[in-house]
Amino acid sequence: MAPRASTRSTRSSTAAGGAVSRATTTSRSSPAINHNVPEETPDNVLRQQVAAVFRDAQRTTASHRKLAVTLRKIQEACCYEPTATKKTATTTNLGDFDEDEFNTEFVRCVLRVMPVKKSESVGEKTVRFIGLFLRHAIDKDNEITGEADMDTSTMPETPATRLTTYLMTTILPLLQAKDKFVRYRSTQLISHIINSLDAIDDDLFQKLRSGLLKRIRDKEAMVRVQAVLGLGRLAGNEVEAEEDSEDSEGDAASGLLDKLLEVLQNDPSADVRRSLLVNLPILPKTLPFLLERARDQDAATRRSVYSRLLPALGDFRHLSLSMREKLLRWGLRDRDENVRKAAGRLFRERWIEDCAGTPPPAETGQPAEVSPPNLDALLELLERIDVINSGGENGIGLEAMKGFWEGRPDYREAMVFDDTFFETLSAESVFVCRTFNDFCRSEGNGKFEQLAEEKLPEVTKVAFYLERYIKVLIDAIKRAEEQEDLEEEEEEDTVEQEFIVEQLLHIGLTLDYSDEVGRRKMFSLLRQTLSIPELPDEVTKLTVNVLRDICAPDAAGEKEFCSIVLEAVADVHDTIVDEPPANEKDNDDESFHSAQSEVSSPAGDTTPTKSSKNKNVPELSEEEAAKKAIKEIMINMKCLHIVQCMLTNVTGDLQQNDHLVSMLNNLVVPAVRSHEAPVRERGLVCLGLCSLLDRSLAEENLTLFMHFFSKGHTALQITALNILTDILNVHGSQLLSTNPTLLKVYIKALRSGARHPEVQASATVAVSKLLLGRVISDLDFSAELLKTLVVAYFEPASSDNQSVRQALNYFLPVFCYSRAENQDLMRVVALDALHTLYNVREGLEDDDADVDEEMVSLATIGACLVDWTDPRKCYYPGKEEGVEGERKNVNADVHLEFARGVLERLGGSVPREEKKIIAALLGKLYVSPASSEELTREVYALVCEAVENGLLTDATSRNSLYKLHVGLGKIVNQLDAAAVAAQMNSAEGQVQRYRRSVSRASSVGLGSVAGGAGGGGNAGREGSVVSSRAGSVIKEEDEEEEEATVVLNRTEPVMKSIEEDEREEGDDKSLISELLDEEEEEEEEGEETL
Repeated sequence: MAPRASTRSTRSSTAAGGAVSRATTTSRSSPAINHNVPEETPDNVLRQQVAAVFRDAQRTTASHRKLAVTLRKIQEACCYEPTATKKTATTTNLGDFDEDEFNTEFVRCVLRVMPVKKSESVGEKTVRFIGLFLRHAIDKDNEITGEADMDTSTMPETPATRLTTYLMTTILPLLQAKDKFVRYRSTQLISHIINSLDAIDDDLFQKLRSGLLKRIRDKEAMVRVQAVLGLGRLAGNEVEAEEDSEDSEGDAASGLLDKLLEVLQNDPSADVRRSLLVNLPILPKTLPFLLERARDQDAATRRSVYSRLLPALGDFRHLSLSMREKLLRWGLRDRDENVRKAAGRLFRERWIEDCAGTPPPAETGQPAEVSPPNLDALLELLERIDVINSGGENGIGLEAMKGFWEGRPDYREAMVFDDTFFETLSAESVFVCRTFNDFCRSEGNGKFEQLAEEKLPEVTKVAFYLERYIKVLIDAIKRAEEQEDLEEEEEEDTVEQEFIVEQLLHIGLTLDYSDEVGRRKMFSLLRQTLSIPELPDEVTKLTVNVLRDICAPDAAGEKEFCSIVLEAVADVHDTIVDEPPANEKDNDDESFHSAQSEVSSPAGDTTPTKSSKNKNVPELSEEEAAKKAIKEIMINMKCLHIVQCMLTNVTGDLQQNDHLVSMLNNLVVPAVRSHEAPVRERGLVCLGLCSLLDRSLAEENLTLFMHFFSKGHTALQITALNILTDILNVHGSQLLSTNPTLLKVYIKALRSGARHPEVQASATVAVSKLLLGRVISDLDFSAELLKTLVVAYFEPASSDNQSVRQALNYFLPVFCYSRAENQDLMRVVALDALHTLYNVREGLEDDDADVDEEMVSLATIGACLVDWTDPRKCYYPGKEEGVEGERKNVNADVHLEFARGVLERLGGSVPREEKKIIAALLGKLYVSPASSEELTREVYALVCEAVENGLLTDATSRNSLYKLHVGLGKIVNQLDAAAVAAQMNSAEGQVQRYRRSVSRASSVGLGSVAGGAGGGGNAGREGSVVSSRAGSVIKEEDEEEEEATVVLNRTEPVMKSIEEDEREEGDDKSLISELLDEEEEEEEEGEETL
């Protein structure tokens, strides 16, 4: 539509004043469907056209723009004086209507949308159309009034702004309507209009802000979602205004942001939190709260952080290093697969593009062009996540790069690892090579093996590069030892060189050593490297692992591996020698000749002994002696560390390996007896590893390990506990039966939460492994440990020990649901554990503590115990999880035993409050017809006895007992009915046999009458009498059978009827016998007559 002249006048209108008066006449007590709907008036042309536009807008959103233009023409025809003679079909006959009437008809149609339910799509479409039309109308009015008025501080008053004000003031009272759908639609409309328009009148702004703030506390989550949508936009505008003004408005904006941030953290609805996450302005104040949603309970909200918030944030390099690492770790290790995918996509698609200099995607929705592979950008990305610290074995760098290589095949193909690359290695570049090698070797089922072979150098070259960087590392370490005040740059360089060597050794773990030349080169290099005392611990560990891979995997290769490593240990240990004093440094030749003569002289020659030589050495100062002692400790620690790394790679029998026996006697045992605590602890670890290789050695040293646990500090206790657990896992539970005091070690560790929470956490994990692996076979030991774990899970002492809570939160359900035997074990300890926790709660109440905050209720604990023993949730071999019928009809003996235990406990001396808690469990137990009949009848008898004796007095407990009584009664009645049916089947079989006997008897009687002579008449009459009497017998039996088919509800009448049937059947048998005897007598008489 062409712009009209700005001098065009509008018709006089009272829309604004009318809006106020209409807003004050709202009736909140009226039904939702009649909220503020104007009284019906006769139809007119204006109403018909406006209603037609709204009717078409409900059908599809594709025509909304066209309909907005049509409705705008109708508005112009009503609001503006006509200046042209040209009229369209739409605006014909509208000259008699003014702006006020158009606004009334418009609002009338809008109010019809208010009661529409959320599930109806027509409501969403209409709200979107209203926002689109108001935006279009305001833009057209601005074109008519001219751009000059837009620069003023006040909004120009146009028909569109008056319509907006009238609509808003009419809808605002509906925010407090009783109908939830009216509140929802009104809040949705206001929020949508706020987000659609560029500016709103100040007075109206404050009203909207106040009304929406009240809705963020609405009880309906759908209303709160729409409220925060509008408040998010208002908060952003207020912050912009705060930057331009220094008055009290800044405090109001800050207050609104604080309220929204509080809702973001604490609202129970995930939809509300997710809506705020997307719509809150990204500011230094709000950013930490927004990023915190990466740990939200809702998976969709966490995914929104990585798929919407962080891409919209811009360059990730503005985030701090710690925040980048946290976001990557949280995302890539999330329990939801979609969150992990979103985090991986963010790393490999958005962050790499930030480093490559690619601008973010435009707001038009078109994806940004992907830049070509850029090694410098990849190296910068790894530098930005601090790959030296995050690239370790448990770091997030490995997981991030694994997803990167998987999702970026262009980078896989573009990588070039030539000589230039390896000659100028940095921490980032070597990590790229290592992760590329790991991906190609482990992923794709060997699909990328050929790619690794093509791009990576052979074993010989890797050995040469490794030798070069090991030399650089050792030189850097020696320089660092010589310099007391080490500069930060030199220290960082040493750390980087160590990281480079570690990554090259990781590459060496995956190489193919079939090439003999390369294998020998790598073998000799690692053998020499292992003899260097200054070698860092992690490098030493990787060196030993690569050596084990080079040696053959059989027993001979293992012996060769042990001999090579122990030779290196001897070389390292030989460095513990006295350094020559300063006045003897010039007499090196003399010392050399003395050493030669000492070695080459025969036994009878008089050569200076070690003691005599020590007499000639001047005494060391106190500082030098301390340095010497420290050096000896460090060398011994280094030797023990090499041995520890070796033992983790050995699986053979200790006694069959002479090298290991020698090492045990000459190095490990003296270390355990050492007075130096670090040496003794390291020796204890080595002794534990040796015990895993020999059962007799483990049995001999169990007492020693328990002694270290009892007398050691926290770290030593954890070490001893882990050793004991490993020994039990390897050598079986027989060691536990022969050493019952070992159980006390675990019980003590599990109960040490207040003093040593780390020990309790380690003991929890250890006992969980033993119980899950069924290592402990003794029922009493298992029950005691399981009870201790259950108490530790619920008691308030472990509330701050998240390691214990998290471990038990996983272990207890998995343990119970994995085997029926485990559920029965939980049933055995449940009541005792509940009694212990009851005493704990009583103690808290005596101390006037806030029990509800520190400990969950005993009813909740009981519900957990019942749920863990629910047989429907237990896994059975061959059980199909998808078949609902099989899950319902399972053997519930475990809950019947549970019920018997509860009834026995209730019959004893139990406190009243505890009795209520225990009795409530009866109503939660599951009873099944598939349970064993004997146990079902036994428990039912106990329940009946409890009901008759009035065992429970309070109403809640009685209801629980009655519920169990009714459930068991139905099953017992079914069992009785089944027994009756079986009896009837047996009786029916007997009746059938009787019928066949009577039929044969009748046929015999008739035959004798037909063949007889003389007394034939009497015989015929007697035969007919037999038939009639047999028929009457059969009829009586049929009547008795029909009577017996009635199912009785009580056992005693049923048994009486069965006894009566048996007696009647016995009478029938005697009658038939008499008839048969008479027939036999008649036959004998007939034969005599013949």
